[in-house]
Amino acid sequence: MAVDWKLVVDCSDPLQLARFWALALGYEVEDNSALIDRLLEAGAVGENDYTVVDGRKVWRLLAAVRHPDDPVDAASGTGLGRRLLFQAVPEAKQGKNRLHVDLHVGPGQRDAEVRRLTEIGAKVLHRVEAQGGSHVTMADPEGNEFDVQ
Repeated sequence: MAVDWKLVVDCSDPLQLARFWALALGYEVEDNSALIDRLLEAGAVGENDYTVVDGRKVWRLLAAVRHPDDPVDAASGTGLGRRLLFQAVPEAKQGKNRLHVDLHVGPGQRDAEVRRLTEIGAKVLHRVEAQGGSHVTMADPEGNEFDVQ
């Protein structure tokens, strides 16, 4: 039996990373405002648990992005397919990632994509030329490494 999954990224600013990765991947930032309203009404969360961005209530410590073609739970705004969840943690990133995302942008598109990602907040860490392939290792705004192939 196959297992459903999401990739969870520990970070210090979930809202910033969700915006970055939504732009980087062409994904959509999840809209959890209906869920937040329902939980507020039930007294399950308080005003310190959310903030307002672009007129919508968003979690302070969690933000997710989802593939635009995947289904969404209308009651919560949660994606039911490919998604990344960013959660705030108190400690800063230490050392190299043990897991990273590879972006496959297609033949001849890598340099343009690296420029675009740099414009939205990524940094080039190094270029790798190896037997069998090459890629550019980059870092998102919080230093999480990813490769562009």
